[in-house]
Amino acid sequence: MQMMTRKTPPEDWLNQMFAAKAARKDTGVRSSIPWVDREVGRDRFQREVRQRGFHLIETADQYIVVCHNGPVRILV
Repeated sequence: MQMMTRKTPPEDWLNQMFAAKAARKDTGVRSSIPWVDREVGRDRFQREVRQRGFHLIETADQYIVVCHNGPVRILV
């Protein structure tokens, strides 16, 4: 199996991720964990989410970023 390598500089990838229309509209963005690992790494990604005041949810092999700083409740 061939190892995937980063396609863009980490800063560019993060800027692109959080410039997405969903992130600007106070909704959310989704990304696969392997993709995050390849592009910027989990620690760096989590730091960026925290610095922006957003929430990060992990489910299966996906991250879901809730792009606002209000309370979050998982209902079901």
